[in-house]
Amino acid sequence: MYKFFADICMERKETMPFLRFKGFDRNLLKTISPTLIEEFSHIVNIPKDIVKIELLTVEQITNTPPSLEILMFQREQEKHDALAATLYSMLKEHGYTNVHIFFVILTPSLYYKEGQPLKEIPKIEVLSSSKS
Repeated sequence: MYKFFADICMERKETMPFLRFKGFDRNLLKTISPTLIEEFSHIVNIPKDIVKIELLTVEQITNTPPSLEILMFQREQEKHDALAATLYSMLKEHGYTNVHIFFVILTPSLYYKEGQPLKEIPKIEVLSSSKS
């Protein structure tokens, strides 16, 4: 059975997903954070204590919708779909109907913890075939 590297990292508690909100009310996020974390960790099957929530302060230059940026390692498409649907539904309940949700997929070999990558970049061995 194929295991995503992200699942292996989660088993070892080596990494954390980040949920970065832009254009949301701080008090609302503080109120719903426990539920957001509960739902997120349940869908992705990770410990709740590694899910990080941030509210980013941005200066809008043009009209931009509120957004939720999720930084995490690749999962099965069904998990990404379930996360987006669940989180959107929760935000919609609080009046945020035009939320853009997108994933920033992290690469394990480019994610550093204490100065070390979580995984070395795999090398592909090329077998040369000689034709006579």
